[in-house]
Amino acid sequence: MQHKWLRAAAGVLVIGWTSSCGIGGPFNRQPAPAPEQPESAQQNLSPIAPLLELMSSLPQGDPARQAELFQSAKDAANLTPTTSNKLRYAVALATPGYSGSDPVAAQRQLSELLARPETLLPIERSLALVELKEVEQRLILQAEIKQARDDAAHDDSRDKLQAINRRLAAELDENVKLRKALDEALAKLEAVTHIERSINDRATNGSHTP
Repeated sequence: MQHKWLRAAAGVLVIGWTSSCGIGGPFNRQPAPAPEQPESAQQNLSPIAPLLELMSSLPQGDPARQAELFQSAKDAANLTPTTSNKLRYAVALATPGYSGSDPVAAQRQLSELLARPETLLPIERSLALVELKEVEQRLILQAEIKQARDDAAHDDSRDKLQAINRRLAAELDENVKLRKALDEALAKLEAVTHIERSINDRATNGSHTP
């Protein structure tokens, strides 16, 4: 997470450098002199240097410092809603690795800013695009993880249900066998009782015969 801001910086640096070299880019027959390229790139990055610093500081600070930086960005966006302050707050929301990170809110803020690209400096627009892509990828990953967990939980529940059904079927089979055995036992008992009653009846009748 600590080098995430470096990737963002590299992305906007490449975009900014390409813009500074003219429309032809690498195919331009008259490229800018080599010594001027780092200066131009550095100049293009200067408006977002505080944002890159914020992206680096938020994940590394202690919880109190993280809360302070986040609240400062949020207050500035609410009290003085300039484009720069809104972008700073969006970047704070988009930065992972601390409790204030909120990719859903970051996606909304960045999308609103990019809906009016003319209000952003070219380098700010490049950073916002990079951050929006990062946030969208993170949301996709979170959705996939949640789906995987839900599937796993569902599979566990299904396995448990199948195990319960197997035990229930075994118990039903056992009950059927027990019921059959009981019916057979009752039938035998009734047969024995009937025989004994017949013997007793004959014995009784025989004792009264003259």
